Amino acid sequence: MSEQALNVYLNGSFVPADQACVPITDRGFQFGDSVYEVIPAYGGTPLRLTQHLDRLDNSLNAIHMTNPLSHDAWAGVLDELTAQLPGQDQQIYIQITRGAPGQRDHAIPEELAPTVVATTRALPERDAAQAMQGVNAVTLDDIRWKRCDIKTTALLGNVLAYHHARTEGADDAILVRDGQALEGTASNLFMVTNGLLITPPTGDCILPGITRDLVLELAEEEGIPYAEAAVSVVDLENADEIWLTSSTREIRAVTQLNGKPVGNGEPGALWHRMDQLLDAYKARLRLHARERTDA
Repeated sequence: MSEQALNVYLNGSFVPADQACVPITDRGFQFGDSVYEVIPAYGGTPLRLTQHLDRLDNSLNAIHMTNPLSHDAWAGVLDELTAQLPGQDQQIYIQITRGAPGQRDHAIPEELAPTVVATTRALPERDAAQAMQGVNAVTLDDIRWKRCDIKTTALLGNVLAYHHARTEGADDAILVRDGQALEGTASNLFMVTNGLLITPPTGDCILPGITRDLVLELAEEEGIPYAEAAVSVVDLENADEIWLTSSTREIRAVTQLNGKPVGNGEPGALWHRMDQLLDAYKARLRLHARERTDA
């Protein structure tokens, strides 16, 4: 089924994607007054759905909103969405805006019905050759606002940083404040030094990534030493390995930073190990999806 033929969820109903519309006065459109989540679904089973919905709740609470649906209701919505592509790996997108008032005004209106959207599409298969090549990254000053822990759709700072990196011939940027490397434009940051896996601690300047937390859990289960600690640019430039993690791009090895090779210029041994652990985790989700279908 093509993306154009898929139904989307909009404000309580499932409608064809080409018929889904929101008013131009919607505050998500006019102010970026909205939050979102992106959830991969392997074989139709969402990856760590509870954690994604908890983060959605936290983002909404941070902008003085409440989730219009319960977690059980969201699970039902996503089941119906993903059933359109049975057995396929998918990318679910959820967006909740504050809604569409009668007129444009900076003041937050009271008792405004939110706009609620959810879509799905096939998750592109990972390019194995590209994964083995790794990515080229540059460090850039972080020009975003100070509440990067909120998963808001106001992503212009991220977009500009990504564009800057691409114009320099890089694949992505690692954002830096006060000499500390924080995260990628749409990913969390890890480095490996002397066998120790390190990721910056969460806080206002870093989005609490779901895949980030999964990597730490897998590391703990496998006895891989890790720490949540500040990562200076100097430490990053001398790291044995650098990774960028996200729900849809999974774990990407950075093999070149600021024009210089990271380690030997190839994905490192610990990246290979963690990549295999994540693949096994995804395989269990696909098996669970098949078992639910057969039951």
